[in-house]
Amino acid sequence: MQFKKIYITGHRGMVGSAIKRTIEAQFPSIEVITRTRSEVNLTNQQETDAFLANEKPDCIINAAAKVGGIHANSTYPAEFLQENLAINLNLVHSAYAHGVTRFLNLGSSCIYPKMAEQPIREDSLLTGPLEITNEAYALAKIAGLKLCQYYRKQYGVLYHSAMPSNLYGPGDNYHKENSHVLPALIRRFHEAKENGNPTVTIWGTGKPRREFLHVDDLADGVIHLLNLENPPEWVNLGSGSDITILELALMVKETIGFAGELVHDTSKPDGTPRKLMDNSIIQGTGWSAKIDLKTGIESAYQDFLNRLADGSVRL
Repeated sequence: MQFKKIYITGHRGMVGSAIKRTIEAQFPSIEVITRTRSEVNLTNQQETDAFLANEKPDCIINAAAKVGGIHANSTYPAEFLQENLAINLNLVHSAYAHGVTRFLNLGSSCIYPKMAEQPIREDSLLTGPLEITNEAYALAKIAGLKLCQYYRKQYGVLYHSAMPSNLYGPGDNYHKENSHVLPALIRRFHEAKENGNPTVTIWGTGKPRREFLHVDDLADGVIHLLNLENPPEWVNLGSGSDITILELALMVKETIGFAGELVHDTSKPDGTPRKLMDNSIIQGTGWSAKIDLKTGIESAYQDFLNRLADGSVRL
Protein backbone atom coordinates (compact mmCIF):
# COMPACT_ATOMS: atom_id res chain seq x y z
CA MET A 1 0.00 0.00 0.00
CA GLN A 2 1.20 3.49 -0.88
CA PHE A 3 -0.51 5.38 1.93
CA LYS A 4 1.41 7.47 4.45
CA LYS A 5 -1.30 7.95 7.07
CA ILE A 6 -4.35 5.74 7.63
CA TYR A 7 -7.14 6.58 10.05
CA ILE A 8 -8.93 3.47 11.37
CA THR A 9 -12.24 4.21 13.06
CA GLY A 10 -13.58 1.81 15.68
CA HIS A 11 -10.06 0.56 16.42
CA ARG A 12 -11.00 -0.92 19.80
CA GLY A 13 -13.69 -3.16 18.35
CA MET A 14 -13.11 -6.62 16.95
CA VAL A 15 -12.97 -5.44 13.32
CA GLY A 16 -10.96 -2.27 13.79
CA SER A 17 -8.41 -3.91 16.08
CA ALA A 18 -7.86 -6.76 13.60
CA ILE A 19 -7.28 -4.31 10.75
CA LYS A 20 -4.98 -2.20 12.92
CA ARG A 21 -2.74 -5.06 14.03
CA THR A 22 -2.57 -6.46 10.49
CA ILE A 23 -1.54 -3.14 8.92
CA GLU A 24 0.99 -2.41 11.65
CA ALA A 25 2.52 -5.86 11.22
CA GLN A 26 2.70 -5.77 7.43
CA PHE A 27 3.30 -2.06 6.78
CA PRO A 28 5.37 -0.60 9.64
CA SER A 29 6.14 2.56 7.64
CA ILE A 30 2.46 3.59 7.54
CA GLU A 31 1.29 5.89 10.34
CA VAL A 32 -1.90 4.46 11.79
CA ILE A 33 -4.16 7.01 13.47
CA THR A 34 -6.76 6.00 16.07
CA ARG A 35 -9.02 7.84 18.48
CA THR A 36 -11.46 6.69 21.15
CA ARG A 37 -15.02 7.99 21.17
CA SER A 38 -14.20 10.21 24.15
CA GLU A 39 -11.46 11.83 22.04
CA VAL A 40 -13.49 12.19 18.82
CA ASN A 41 -17.24 11.57 18.76
CA LEU A 42 -17.94 10.61 15.15
CA THR A 43 -21.67 11.19 15.61
CA ASN A 44 -20.80 14.89 16.03
CA GLN A 45 -20.12 16.65 12.73
CA GLN A 46 -18.05 19.47 14.24
CA GLU A 47 -15.74 17.11 16.15
CA THR A 48 -15.30 14.85 13.12
CA ASP A 49 -14.59 17.78 10.82
CA ALA A 50 -12.08 19.40 13.17
CA PHE A 51 -10.22 16.13 13.69
CA LEU A 52 -9.83 15.37 9.98
CA ALA A 53 -8.88 18.97 9.23
CA ASN A 54 -6.02 18.67 11.73
CA GLU A 55 -4.80 15.12 11.01
CA LYS A 56 -5.30 15.00 7.22
CA PRO A 57 -5.02 11.22 6.64
CA ASP A 58 -4.80 10.08 3.03
CA CYS A 59 -6.88 6.96 3.73
CA ILE A 60 -9.76 6.14 6.07
CA ILE A 61 -10.99 2.66 6.94
CA ASN A 62 -14.39 2.99 8.56
CA ALA A 63 -14.94 0.18 11.07
CA ALA A 64 -16.91 2.30 13.54
CA ALA A 65 -20.49 1.23 14.20
CA LYS A 66 -23.05 0.56 16.86
CA VAL A 67 -23.47 -3.21 16.51
CA GLY A 68 -25.36 -6.05 18.16
CA GLY A 69 -27.40 -9.19 17.63
CA ILE A 70 -31.13 -9.70 17.06
CA HIS A 71 -32.07 -8.69 20.62
CA ALA A 72 -30.10 -5.44 20.57
CA ASN A 73 -31.29 -4.47 17.08
CA SER A 74 -34.91 -5.18 17.95
CA THR A 75 -34.75 -3.34 21.29
CA TYR A 76 -32.85 -0.20 20.24
CA PRO A 77 -33.72 0.45 16.55
CA ALA A 78 -33.73 4.25 16.94
CA GLU A 79 -30.18 4.30 18.29
CA PHE A 80 -28.96 1.81 15.67
CA LEU A 81 -30.30 3.98 12.84
CA GLN A 82 -29.40 7.40 14.26
CA GLU A 83 -25.87 6.65 15.46
CA ASN A 84 -24.75 4.62 12.46
CA LEU A 85 -26.28 7.08 10.01
CA ALA A 86 -24.56 10.00 11.76
CA ILE A 87 -21.15 8.26 11.68
CA ASN A 88 -21.41 7.60 7.95
CA LEU A 89 -22.70 11.06 7.07
CA ASN A 90 -20.07 12.86 9.09
CA LEU A 91 -17.09 10.75 8.05
CA VAL A 92 -17.73 10.65 4.31
CA HIS A 93 -18.48 14.36 3.98
CA SER A 94 -15.57 15.50 6.16
CA ALA A 95 -13.20 13.08 4.44
CA TYR A 96 -14.00 14.63 1.07
CA ALA A 97 -13.86 18.16 2.45
CA HIS A 98 -10.33 17.60 3.80
CA GLY A 99 -8.77 15.83 0.85
CA VAL A 100 -8.94 12.18 1.90
CA THR A 101 -8.34 10.36 -1.37
CA ARG A 102 -9.22 6.81 -0.32
CA PHE A 103 -12.11 5.71 1.88
CA LEU A 104 -13.04 2.08 2.56
CA ASN A 105 -16.40 1.74 4.26
CA LEU A 106 -17.28 -1.51 6.03
CA GLY A 107 -20.92 -2.55 5.97
CA SER A 108 -22.76 -5.79 6.57
CA SER A 109 -24.53 -8.57 4.70
CA CYS A 110 -27.77 -7.45 6.37
CA ILE A 111 -28.07 -4.66 3.76
CA TYR A 112 -29.53 -7.18 1.32
CA PRO A 113 -33.24 -8.11 1.09
CA LYS A 114 -34.50 -10.75 3.49
CA MET A 115 -35.62 -13.03 0.67
CA ALA A 116 -32.78 -12.28 -1.75
CA GLU A 117 -31.87 -15.08 -4.14
CA GLN A 118 -29.08 -17.23 -2.71
CA PRO A 119 -26.17 -16.81 -2.87
CA ILE A 120 -26.68 -13.06 -2.57
CA ARG A 121 -25.16 -10.99 -5.35
CA GLU A 122 -24.21 -7.34 -4.98
CA ASP A 123 -26.88 -6.31 -7.52
CA SER A 124 -29.66 -7.61 -5.26
CA LEU A 125 -29.32 -4.46 -3.14
CA LEU A 126 -32.64 -2.58 -2.80
CA THR A 127 -34.63 -5.21 -4.71
CA GLY A 128 -36.86 -6.24 -1.78
CA PRO A 129 -37.80 -5.71 1.89
CA LEU A 130 -35.14 -6.01 4.59
CA GLU A 131 -35.17 -8.36 7.58
CA ILE A 132 -37.27 -6.42 10.11
CA THR A 133 -35.18 -7.41 13.15
CA ASN A 134 -32.14 -5.47 11.87
CA GLU A 135 -33.77 -3.06 9.43
CA ALA A 136 -32.58 0.08 11.25
CA TYR A 137 -28.92 -0.98 11.18
CA ALA A 138 -29.21 -2.09 7.56
CA LEU A 139 -30.70 1.24 6.45
CA ALA A 140 -27.79 3.14 7.98
CA LYS A 141 -25.28 0.84 6.29
CA ILE A 142 -27.04 1.19 2.93
CA ALA A 143 -26.84 4.97 3.30
CA GLY A 144 -23.09 4.73 3.98
CA LEU A 145 -22.59 2.58 0.90
CA LYS A 146 -24.59 4.99 -1.26
CA LEU A 147 -22.72 8.01 0.11
CA CYS A 148 -19.42 6.45 -0.96
CA GLN A 149 -20.87 5.52 -4.34
CA TYR A 150 -22.22 9.00 -5.03
CA TYR A 151 -19.17 10.91 -3.79
CA ARG A 152 -17.04 8.71 -6.03
CA LYS A 153 -19.37 9.34 -8.99
CA GLN A 154 -19.75 13.08 -8.47
CA TYR A 155 -16.32 14.07 -7.18
CA GLY A 156 -14.01 11.36 -8.53
CA VAL A 157 -12.70 10.27 -5.12
CA LEU A 158 -11.92 6.58 -4.61
CA TYR A 159 -14.53 5.81 -1.96
CA HIS A 160 -15.83 2.23 -1.85
CA SER A 161 -17.40 -0.34 0.45
CA ALA A 162 -17.06 -3.96 1.54
CA MET A 163 -19.91 -6.05 2.91
CA PRO A 164 -18.59 -8.78 5.25
CA SER A 165 -20.59 -11.83 6.26
CA ASN A 166 -21.04 -12.64 9.98
CA LEU A 167 -17.72 -11.90 11.64
CA TYR A 168 -16.09 -13.54 14.66
CA GLY A 169 -12.68 -13.90 16.25
CA PRO A 170 -10.30 -12.21 18.72
CA GLY A 171 -11.79 -9.24 20.54
CA ASP A 172 -15.42 -10.23 19.94
CA ASN A 173 -18.26 -8.98 22.15
CA TYR A 174 -19.61 -11.64 24.52
CA HIS A 175 -22.41 -9.60 26.12
CA LYS A 176 -25.16 -11.90 27.40
CA GLU A 177 -27.95 -10.12 25.48
CA ASN A 178 -26.35 -7.91 22.83
CA SER A 179 -23.74 -10.19 21.23
CA HIS A 180 -23.95 -11.95 17.87
CA VAL A 181 -24.78 -15.64 17.59
CA LEU A 182 -21.29 -17.20 17.58
CA PRO A 183 -19.82 -15.36 20.60
CA ALA A 184 -23.15 -15.80 22.39
CA LEU A 185 -22.89 -19.55 21.88
CA ILE A 186 -19.26 -19.62 23.03
CA ARG A 187 -20.13 -17.85 26.27
CA ARG A 188 -23.29 -19.91 26.83
CA PHE A 189 -21.57 -23.28 26.38
CA HIS A 190 -18.52 -22.21 28.39
CA GLU A 191 -20.61 -21.06 31.36
CA ALA A 192 -22.81 -24.17 31.17
CA LYS A 193 -19.73 -26.38 31.26
CA GLU A 194 -18.19 -24.43 34.14
CA ASN A 195 -21.45 -24.51 36.14
CA GLY A 196 -22.28 -28.12 35.37
CA ASN A 197 -25.59 -27.22 33.72
CA PRO A 198 -27.44 -30.10 32.02
CA THR A 199 -28.69 -28.06 29.03
CA VAL A 200 -27.90 -25.06 26.83
CA THR A 201 -30.72 -23.15 25.13
CA ILE A 202 -30.38 -21.78 21.61
CA TRP A 203 -32.73 -19.26 20.05
CA GLY A 204 -35.26 -20.38 17.46
CA THR A 205 -35.42 -23.57 15.45
CA GLY A 206 -31.72 -23.74 14.57
CA LYS A 207 -32.63 -24.04 10.88
CA PRO A 208 -31.46 -20.64 9.52
CA ARG A 209 -28.15 -20.79 7.68
CA ARG A 210 -25.35 -18.29 8.20
CA GLU A 211 -21.97 -17.59 6.61
CA PHE A 212 -19.10 -16.82 8.99
CA LEU A 213 -15.82 -15.03 8.30
CA HIS A 214 -12.89 -14.87 10.70
CA VAL A 215 -11.95 -11.27 11.43
CA ASP A 216 -8.31 -11.91 10.45
CA ASP A 217 -9.56 -12.97 7.01
CA LEU A 218 -11.55 -9.74 6.87
CA ALA A 219 -8.42 -7.70 7.65
CA ASP A 220 -6.60 -9.52 4.87
CA GLY A 221 -9.47 -8.74 2.49
CA VAL A 222 -9.39 -5.05 3.45
CA ILE A 223 -5.70 -4.81 2.59
CA HIS A 224 -6.36 -6.60 -0.69
CA LEU A 225 -9.08 -4.09 -1.62
CA LEU A 226 -6.89 -1.11 -0.73
CA ASN A 227 -4.22 -2.47 -3.08
CA LEU A 228 -6.64 -2.46 -6.02
CA GLU A 229 -6.37 0.60 -8.25
CA ASN A 230 -10.02 0.40 -9.33
CA PRO A 231 -11.98 -1.52 -6.67
CA PRO A 232 -15.71 -2.29 -7.06
CA GLU A 233 -18.09 0.33 -5.66
CA TRP A 234 -19.13 -2.30 -3.15
CA VAL A 235 -18.21 -5.92 -2.86
CA ASN A 236 -19.18 -8.94 -0.78
CA LEU A 237 -16.50 -10.27 1.53
CA GLY A 238 -17.23 -13.74 2.89
CA SER A 239 -16.04 -17.28 3.31
CA GLY A 240 -18.18 -18.68 0.52
CA SER A 241 -19.93 -21.38 2.59
CA ASP A 242 -22.68 -21.43 5.22
CA ILE A 243 -23.89 -23.61 8.08
CA THR A 244 -27.14 -23.96 10.05
CA ILE A 245 -27.34 -22.41 13.50
CA LEU A 246 -27.86 -25.90 14.92
CA GLU A 247 -24.72 -27.18 13.18
CA LEU A 248 -22.85 -24.15 14.48
CA ALA A 249 -24.07 -24.81 18.03
CA LEU A 250 -22.94 -28.43 17.83
CA MET A 251 -19.52 -27.31 16.56
CA VAL A 252 -19.14 -24.86 19.46
CA LYS A 253 -20.38 -27.51 21.89
CA GLU A 254 -17.69 -29.91 20.68
CA THR A 255 -14.95 -27.28 20.76
CA ILE A 256 -15.74 -26.34 24.36
CA GLY A 257 -16.39 -29.89 25.50
CA PHE A 258 -19.90 -29.40 26.88
CA ALA A 259 -21.49 -32.79 27.62
CA GLY A 260 -25.11 -31.72 28.13
CA GLU A 261 -28.07 -31.35 25.77
CA LEU A 262 -29.31 -28.61 23.44
CA VAL A 263 -32.76 -27.07 23.96
CA HIS A 264 -34.55 -24.87 21.39
CA ASP A 265 -36.43 -21.74 22.50
CA THR A 266 -38.85 -21.43 19.58
CA SER A 267 -40.46 -18.34 21.09
CA LYS A 268 -37.38 -16.44 19.90
CA PRO A 269 -37.14 -15.25 16.28
CA ASP A 270 -35.03 -17.06 13.70
CA GLY A 271 -34.27 -13.97 11.66
CA THR A 272 -33.46 -14.26 7.95
CA PRO A 273 -33.74 -17.89 6.73
CA ARG A 274 -30.42 -17.80 4.88
CA LYS A 275 -27.63 -15.32 4.22
CA LEU A 276 -24.98 -16.77 1.95
CA MET A 277 -23.22 -14.19 -0.17
CA ASP A 278 -21.94 -14.58 -3.72
CA ASN A 279 -18.22 -13.88 -3.40
CA SER A 280 -17.37 -14.27 -7.09
CA ILE A 281 -16.48 -10.60 -7.61
CA ILE A 282 -13.90 -10.43 -4.79
CA GLN A 283 -12.58 -13.85 -5.76
CA GLY A 284 -12.21 -12.59 -9.32
CA THR A 285 -9.78 -9.98 -8.04
CA GLY A 286 -7.60 -12.70 -6.49
CA TRP A 287 -8.80 -12.90 -2.87
CA SER A 288 -10.44 -15.70 -0.89
CA ALA A 289 -10.81 -16.56 2.80
CA LYS A 290 -8.19 -18.87 4.32
CA ILE A 291 -9.38 -19.77 7.86
CA ASP A 292 -11.86 -22.66 8.06
CA LEU A 293 -14.69 -22.38 10.58
CA LYS A 294 -13.59 -25.18 12.92
CA THR A 295 -10.08 -23.73 13.24
CA GLY A 296 -11.52 -20.25 13.62
CA ILE A 297 -13.87 -21.26 16.44
CA GLU A 298 -11.01 -22.98 18.27
CA SER A 299 -8.88 -19.82 18.07
CA ALA A 300 -11.84 -17.62 19.09
CA TYR A 301 -12.50 -19.78 22.15
CA GLN A 302 -8.84 -19.68 23.15
CA ASP A 303 -8.92 -15.88 22.83
CA PHE A 304 -12.06 -15.83 24.99
CA LEU A 305 -10.31 -17.89 27.67
CA ASN A 306 -7.21 -15.69 27.56
CA ARG A 307 -9.27 -12.51 27.88
CA LEU A 308 -11.39 -14.02 30.62
CA ALA A 309 -8.20 -14.76 32.54
CA ASP A 310 -6.76 -11.25 32.19
CA GLY A 311 -10.10 -9.47 32.63
CA SER A 312 -10.21 -7.89 29.15
CA VAL A 313 -13.09 -9.92 27.68
CA ARG A 314 -16.04 -7.79 26.54
CA LEU A 315 -18.92 -9.07 28.66
